[in-house]
Amino acid sequence: MQRYLFIAAFFAVAFARAQSPYISRVWEYCPAPGQFVNSTPEYEQGDDANDMRMKAEEAIVDNNRGMISLGGWGGFVVFGFDHMIVNVPNMNDLLVLGNAFEGAAEPGIVMVSCDANGNGKPDDEWYELAGSEYSNPQTIHDYSVTYKRTEEGNNYPKWIEEDSISFAGSRLLDNYEDLSGEGTYYVLYAYPWGYADNLPNTDEGAQLNIQWAVKADGTPANLPGVHFVKVYTALHQQCGWLGETSTEIMGAEDLHPNATQDLNQVPSDQVPCTKVLRNGQLYLKYKGKIYNVQGKRIEI
Repeated sequence: MQRYLFIAAFFAVAFARAQSPYISRVWEYCPAPGQFVNSTPEYEQGDDANDMRMKAEEAIVDNNRGMISLGGWGGFVVFGFDHMIVNVPNMNDLLVLGNAFEGAAEPGIVMVSCDANGNGKPDDEWYELAGSEYSNPQTIHDYSVTYKRTEEGNNYPKWIEEDSISFAGSRLLDNYEDLSGEGTYYVLYAYPWGYADNLPNTDEGAQLNIQWAVKADGTPANLPGVHFVKVYTALHQQCGWLGETSTEIMGAEDLHPNATQDLNQVPSDQVPCTKVLRNGQLYLKYKGKIYNVQGKRIEI
């Protein structure tokens, strides 16, 4: 009898109701100074960090296709989905929507995180998706910048109370060329793959793969899936009248929201959990909490 219950549970999971493929929540919005950070989304007198987070959320959740600017190098947004985005073998998993087009690439580095502690918050370890430039010797992986209000003027985020703001991460090699030689015609070349706002959204090279995730030491993270995504502007460059290069985000999409993780193929050192069969349904028990196979915590 138990054998048949397990088979029934497997098919119930495999054909589970589809999750929303789009962003469900913006957890943090912290742009670096830039010419559009106080207008995309629009700052209004009295807005604080949470007000601006909510405006960013309204712009890019679901399939709203609004837009937010991350400002100069280091500025970032953190968002999540209502389910775990599964790392499907031999397939790209995620698309972060930007406004890039040919000759106008403003790439953002993408980080991912799995809700390992089960609290539903993006407070676990982050992993970089190693794009085409990750191993480029000209990529700086321990870069940091501190911006000051007195130096940035109206480009400084008006809702930030502190007079300086610091960011740390990786910086990609400048991608611009002044074709005019006089500062009037700039082209910003796209990198081959692995970044947000780098290639047009319809280009297959804009898609991202969870299998690219690496640990801080550059070794593969081998994640079964992710719950949270962080994107930050990867270039620190000024292009004359165009101003700073700033990553823009218009949303994100799970490319296979119906996918489920094959539990028997997940190494125990990645997801140290116990399979639980209750009422004909298969669940995971991890650190005393119960999850469905999409990675969402439930009460049973």
